[in-house]
Amino acid sequence: MNIVIYGWGQMGKLLCDTIDKSKNLNLVGIIDSFYLGKDSRIVESLENLSVIPDVMIDFSHYSNSEKIIPWIIANNVPTLIATTGHSEETLEKINKASQVVPILKATNTSLGINLITELLGTLVSSLEDWDIELIEKHHNKKIDAPSGTAQSLLKKINDTLSSKRELAYGREGIAPRKKEEIGVHVVRGGTIVGEHSVIFAGEDEIIEIKHEAHSKMIFVNGALKGATWLFNQKPGFYTMKDIFN
Repeated sequence: MNIVIYGWGQMGKLLCDTIDKSKNLNLVGIIDSFYLGKDSRIVESLENLSVIPDVMIDFSHYSNSEKIIPWIIANNVPTLIATTGHSEETLEKINKASQVVPILKATNTSLGINLITELLGTLVSSLEDWDIELIEKHHNKKIDAPSGTAQSLLKKINDTLSSKRELAYGREGIAPRKKEEIGVHVVRGGTIVGEHSVIFAGEDEIIEIKHEAHSKMIFVNGALKGATWLFNQKPGFYTMKDIFN
C-alpha cells in the first residue's frame, strides 16, 4: 500500500521510519515545505507528488486541512487526519468531504485512549452525582491546551451526563467548587509524551481512570492500523472507535 505523510515533525519522522521498515507499506512522498532537502521524498506541496497514494496520513497542523481537503476529493485519496484545533467551519468542510472520500478523524490514535473513552460512557452513567476532574500532561513544546484528546474525553463525559456541566479551567484564590462543573487542569513540562487522568470523587471513595503514553510509537502503530483499515472503506466520516470495534 502506497502512503503519503503530510508533516515531517516528530510524529511524521517516526511514521516514515516505521513505514520504511515495513514489508507491506511503501512511502511514496512526504509533504513539508520546511524540511525540503532533508529527505529525497520530501516535496513542498501535494501538487508536487509524482505518485497518487492509496492513503494519506496527516500529522502536521490543523491549518493544512484547508489545502488537503480539495486535493483528496479531486484525487480520491482516503485520509487519516490526526491534527486537532480545527474551527467549526473547517470541521464542516471535513464532514462534507467525507461524503466523497473516506476520512478518519483522530484526536488520538492509541488503543488505550480509545478504550478509556468508551469506558467513560459506562462510568459516567453510574456516577452522575460525583465530582469530576480531568488532568492532562504533555511536553513543554505542545502549544494547544487542553489537548485534543482531553477535549474528546470531556465531550464524551458531557454527552453522557443527563445535563451538561460547565468546564472550569484551573482554580485560583477563593474559588469554591460548583456541583455543576468539571475541573480541567493542564500541565506542560519536559518531555512528557502524554498523560490523561479522569477523577470521579464521591463520598469517601475515588475512582481514577488514567492513561500514560511512554512512547510516541503507540500513536504511530495506531495511525498505521487506521490507515490500513481506511483504505478498504467506502466514503464516510470515521473515528478510531470504528477501527477498534
